[in-house]
Amino acid sequence: MVNVPRLVVAAPASGSGKTTVATGLMAAFSERGLAVSPHKVGPDYIDPGYHALAVSAGGGRARPGRNLDAYMCGPGLIGPLFAHGAAGCDLAVVEGVMGLYDGASGQGELASTAQVSKLLRAPVVLVVDASSQSRSVAALVHGFASWDPEVRIGGVILNKVATDRHERLLRDALDESGVPVMGVLRRAGQVGTPSRHLGLVPVAERRAEAVAAMRELAGRVRAGCDLEALLALARSAPPLDTTAWEPGFAASEPPAPVAAASVAAASVRAAPVPAGASLTSTDQAGPAGRADRAGLRVPARRGRPVIAVAGGSAFTFSYAEHTELLTAAGADVVPFDPLRDEALPDGTGGLVIGGGFPEVYAPELSANEPLRKAVAELAFSGAPVAAECAGLLYLARSLDGRPMCGVLPADARMSERLTLGYREAVAVGDSALARAGTRVRGHEFHRTVVEPGAGDAPAWGVVHPDRRVEGFVRGGVHASYLHTHWAAAPEMARRFVERCPA
Repeated sequence: MVNVPRLVVAAPASGSGKTTVATGLMAAFSERGLAVSPHKVGPDYIDPGYHALAVSAGGGRARPGRNLDAYMCGPGLIGPLFAHGAAGCDLAVVEGVMGLYDGASGQGELASTAQVSKLLRAPVVLVVDASSQSRSVAALVHGFASWDPEVRIGGVILNKVATDRHERLLRDALDESGVPVMGVLRRAGQVGTPSRHLGLVPVAERRAEAVAAMRELAGRVRAGCDLEALLALARSAPPLDTTAWEPGFAASEPPAPVAAASVAAASVRAAPVPAGASLTSTDQAGPAGRADRAGLRVPARRGRPVIAVAGGSAFTFSYAEHTELLTAAGADVVPFDPLRDEALPDGTGGLVIGGGFPEVYAPELSANEPLRKAVAELAFSGAPVAAECAGLLYLARSLDGRPMCGVLPADARMSERLTLGYREAVAVGDSALARAGTRVRGHEFHRTVVEPGAGDAPAWGVVHPDRRVEGFVRGGVHASYLHTHWAAAPEMARRFVERCPA
């Protein structure tokens, strides 16, 4: 049973002020000495970085912001993942996504904030942008509170309130709704959280300014919200009957393979090998290898393999559970910064390059020629390399005309079009991450284009919402635009580690 007090911060629509309130609450409660666990509904990578900063800026112990995504991980993992992240905390604050009842397109409540609140048995605080209404706010709140009787809206925080008179009108109207007002935030200048083509600028790129912004948000929330009432509401959440998720593998089963013929090319040829390079097979066991119960090959080895994970300002998109899973699978995970480090960590046997903004830092990444060569040499040696989105761009021949690592026979460029949404996909062939036919759920989030979009051996066959192949599998390299959450398929981390030389 999980007894962590918890709140879900939701809103009628995007832009209402969820992030302002959620991060402000995390910082304000941390300043009071509470151990706060930060969470975000959905696949977003950027908000959790601000959540983690809010907790530490408030004086609390550093904790990663964690995502709760019922589409990618499935509803059954929401409770366990929450319990894993919130273990030992005094309070958990969960920021919602979009409007309260908005979920995966065409799939009802799936992946909505409402669904997650029900799975967590957590009360909801509704943040309402009151800037252009008075008495109508009561009808809006009543509608949201009564739409789904299983969703418990325990309070309202009114945002962008103009004057004392405006506040009185709003409070008088809400007195009839039965939902208490737990905070009022006045109209004020935007706290310094600049945006660009994919949303907020990540914390890693502006840490000093972001710390100041978090403290300002904490001050606004502290002054405008009834923290005692909000804490009492959080403590009213009933015990959650769930077992905490563990980053291990004893209970995991590989996802059911499905026929890939409908999305794969009739025959998948091996990608051409650059001159002087040798891309080796990813499915060879060591000389003393054995087959485990999932049918994977487990080579005998001494020591723990080193897996380098790209970080720094250019590669900020990652889920905390990925590192935990790699470590649990037996690896030593070592971060490095492609903007600053000219070599991979000593002994690197595998490489993970997640998402981020390489398009913003293309000149600096290109100028770091020693590291580009080291990455290419590792990839051409047959070592496992997992690259998602930004990693795909970095492994390409070029990005906006600037040389990149040259591992993939493709070129990348910025685009005017935003590609965004959940995807269902199938592994077209065997790779360092998955067996052929493995089905996954993930999401895409980018304003770039890679040409060609798929190699002769694609990474995935997308089966929903459209049908296409995308990405590249070349020897040990698995590169794709698709972001996945390995907590839903921990065997991907295990498979990856098993292919790393110790």
